[in-house]
Amino acid sequence: MKSKNRGIVIALMVAMFLAAVEGTVVTTAIPTIVKDLNGFELISWVFSAYLLTSAISTPIYGKLSDLYGRKNVLSIGIAIFIVGSCLCGISQSMYQLIASRGIQGLGAGAIFTITYTIVGDIFTAKESTRIQGGISTVWGIASLAGPFLGGFLIENISWNWIFFINLPFGIISIVLLQKNLIETVERKKHKIDYAGTLLFSFAIITFLLGSLSGGKMKTVIAIAVTIVLLVLFYYVEKKAEEPIIPFDIFTKTSNIVNAISFLASGVLIGAEVYMPLYMQNVLGFGPTISGISMAPMSISWLLSSFVLSKAIPKYGKKIVVGTANLILIISCVVLSTLSIESPLQLVVVYGFIMGFGFGGAFTTLTIVVQESVGYNKRGAATAVNSLVRTLGQTIAVSIFGTILNMYIVKYFNNLGISGIKPSNLYSSSISSNSLSMLQVKLSLNSGLHEVFIAMIIIAIVSLALSFMFDAKSRKNLCKV
Repeated sequence: MKSKNRGIVIALMVAMFLAAVEGTVVTTAIPTIVKDLNGFELISWVFSAYLLTSAISTPIYGKLSDLYGRKNVLSIGIAIFIVGSCLCGISQSMYQLIASRGIQGLGAGAIFTITYTIVGDIFTAKESTRIQGGISTVWGIASLAGPFLGGFLIENISWNWIFFINLPFGIISIVLLQKNLIETVERKKHKIDYAGTLLFSFAIITFLLGSLSGGKMKTVIAIAVTIVLLVLFYYVEKKAEEPIIPFDIFTKTSNIVNAISFLASGVLIGAEVYMPLYMQNVLGFGPTISGISMAPMSISWLLSSFVLSKAIPKYGKKIVVGTANLILIISCVVLSTLSIESPLQLVVVYGFIMGFGFGGAFTTLTIVVQESVGYNKRGAATAVNSLVRTLGQTIAVSIFGTILNMYIVKYFNNLGISGIKPSNLYSSSISSNSLSMLQVKLSLNSGLHEVFIAMIIIAIVSLALSFMFDAKSRKNLCKV
């Protein structure tokens, strides 16, 4: 590898490490945060706000990077991420934290999209497989370092510092990126698709807020308004000189890939949020132990990324992706069998198995999407794939949060205990009365069981979609 390209890869790895550590630490720390800020019922919003703004900004960053170059657009995104992280660190309430996470998400929309786009730009298809696998090692490193770092900060200083720690990584990433990435951007006057951007943003906001509202009528109205906005968006994009989302990037293969990514992302957010919650609030382990216990899942994800990316040209997407989804189904099934007395080692093994499924459901398909379009559409194509993943996570985490809260209340109602809600589950007034910690754990385990059942259903649908790949797709990929 040329020294220039090596410097670029290092810069991208640092950028990815920034986001990867954040994900590892926040999911580990969230049980502590919601207890400290007394906002258990808002737990899904800590992730939804982040994912919502990330979803809106993802295609915008993708298009801007096509027009104005990857380096500066990615640097701006990282800077916004840093600002949002600092605001998260000084938050004094759940609502402040949620708003700050929204700002953080605006920056995160650039990191995953443009990072992988740059890899597709400067490396051949064969090299991209190896480089993207290398960048994926960042997740393994972050999964090992994040829990140690996060646990130390939470238990010895405060949870606020899990956000402040992003500052040095962000600065290093921007410096390395500006120094090493040299790109030639065609200097011409571009016409920004403002109308399309606004319509698309309002459509996504309306849909996600409607899905998060919890009210049936509000959800129906939100869906109806979203459909109208998307129809208007379609006609605007057809006439735009430089549309934010060129519709010619959508093919049968890319549509299947995006649909699977959407569903698999729902399973991923369920594992990342609710497995640590189970280990801390049901089994009673601390943030450090629960975080470290999630590391094997990232390691197996890394291993399968290398193996399955090489297996697709030989066996085809249908077999490889189908196998990955089957692994996700099996892992979700065994997660649903966990109880308040299950050993921690069992959770670790189940997570390790699940990681093999994620490697085939995510990393390998990114390459397929990128190779289906030319350079000037690659940013948009990668952004759309990142967008559907974010949408999958946003919608799933809201659904899972609703399921968890509903079954916690149902558990206590079945016992004839009234007045217990997720918002006051850990309040001192409740704890000092007849409610025992055992009952709290049992109620949480009841809700988590239903969450894992929902994840099984999602994984089954994803498996069914994997059989829609063309048999000839293997031959096409071999030529790449």
